[in-house]
Amino acid sequence: MDNTNWTSVSEFVLLGLSERQDLQPLVFAVILVTYLLNLVGNSMLVGLVWTDPQLCSPMYFLLSQLSMVDMGLVSIILPQALVHALSEHRTIPFASCLAQLFLYLAVGNMEGYLLAAMAYDRYVAVCDPLRYAAVVTRSLCLKMAAASWAVLIPHALLYAVMAAQLRYCGNRLPHFFCHLQSLLRLSCTRPIVHEMVVSTEGVMVLLAPIAFTLASYARIGVAVARLRSVQALRKALSTCGSHLTVVLLTYGSVLWLYFHPDSSSTQGQKQQVTFFYTSVVPTLNPLIYSLRNKDVAAALRRVRRRVLAWAT
Repeated sequence: MDNTNWTSVSEFVLLGLSERQDLQPLVFAVILVTYLLNLVGNSMLVGLVWTDPQLCSPMYFLLSQLSMVDMGLVSIILPQALVHALSEHRTIPFASCLAQLFLYLAVGNMEGYLLAAMAYDRYVAVCDPLRYAAVVTRSLCLKMAAASWAVLIPHALLYAVMAAQLRYCGNRLPHFFCHLQSLLRLSCTRPIVHEMVVSTEGVMVLLAPIAFTLASYARIGVAVARLRSVQALRKALSTCGSHLTVVLLTYGSVLWLYFHPDSSSTQGQKQQVTFFYTSVVPTLNPLIYSLRNKDVAAALRRVRRRVLAWAT
């Protein structure tokens, strides 16, 4: 496209989850409730893990890290969406948009890497339980978390820099936050180099934790298939149940989002799935672990008894 058609963009207009003005109060209510439930549920889970001596295992350390990432993810996206839901001027400065993109890519992808680390934890717990305490340690969990950040921060910075170098034909983003694919679609020229990076480095960073998680559960499946005791089978399913539920919710929505063909009829659906993946699933995580994890449920009961005893 000719250079004369390029537009100097100083801010973007985020169209939000819905462009209908009559639906904005409902959109605001849904976002606000989701945000508050996320903060309350995940902060409660982090508090339990950090204060209850019986939740000091590496698995619960990783769970607390997942809860903090979940709170960070919604805090990057939803406050801006709340403001825009009640405003006619849904603009975000160019620099703020790139900062949001960077944080979203770093923190959002960290959830997948933590799920992969938790899958390895579950693999050792089921397939090699006698060596679990020696293999999965707090030190190993810290190293896995640090290595993940070491991969994801440069990855996110690379995409933020690439987005800053694009030339845009317009500034209206059909999304409720600064989404990379939406920014690429606004580019005046086909960003071949950027697309190559997305299809190579980006796919590797996205698929690496998915592949690791699938491999871990494949090994777990083989081990479970060899179990002849119904009680042992139930214990294995109980060990992996909560984590597997979160994995299916997370990766099911991610795979639909990134591998579903683009069309005008699916654009609204993609925004809804993105909201489910970035906001609803992180809000459901503490509920899933509370309902399906006996240790967390027991810790909640102990806290409730202490609160009731203090109140009386």
